[in-house]
Amino acid sequence: MRVKATAGEITTQQGFFNTVREKCGQPIELCYQCQKCTAGCPMGEYVDIAPHQVVRMVYLSLADPVLTNSMIWLCSACETCGARCPNGIRISEVNDVLRQLSASLGREKEKRTATFHRMFLADVKSRGRVHESMLIARFKLKTGDLFSDLDLGLRLFQKGKLTLFSSAVRDKKGVREIFRRVEQARQKGGR
Repeated sequence: MRVKATAGEITTQQGFFNTVREKCGQPIELCYQCQKCTAGCPMGEYVDIAPHQVVRMVYLSLADPVLTNSMIWLCSACETCGARCPNGIRISEVNDVLRQLSASLGREKEKRTATFHRMFLADVKSRGRVHESMLIARFKLKTGDLFSDLDLGLRLFQKGKLTLFSSAVRDKKGVREIFRRVEQARQKGGR
């Protein structure tokens, strides 16, 4: 079960903060806005709000602006923010919970990124690994953007970076068991 919330649960004064804080397990309240996370963020120039602003908005229970921004979807979870934070706040963990809340409320700003996340995980769950060529083909068909980067795809294929065939892992059942355990942990109150 994914992290879910109703609009009523997250619009109370402390409801949103408490929900995010509980689900991500990060000490959000310790952030004193030093902006070290933002200074090191490789996605900083591509997003509409900075990492330190995400944390502040969560602290202030500003649910709508934080759930409808691009930062939570474009975060690459590189952990630069967590490594730089003097209080050990891992913003990628916060963003993970925010993505789940955003999706459960239908507020994804980066719909293509959300679609890619779901398709990637479905591929891993079914095959144990990702077959890049098939993932790209399914993603292109799903989004309707068939030709925008065809030249790049051809160059990758020519250099052997994309293959036509890929094998699944031997223990697909074991991979599915990992997904099942994560689902159970989420149902018991984990993330």
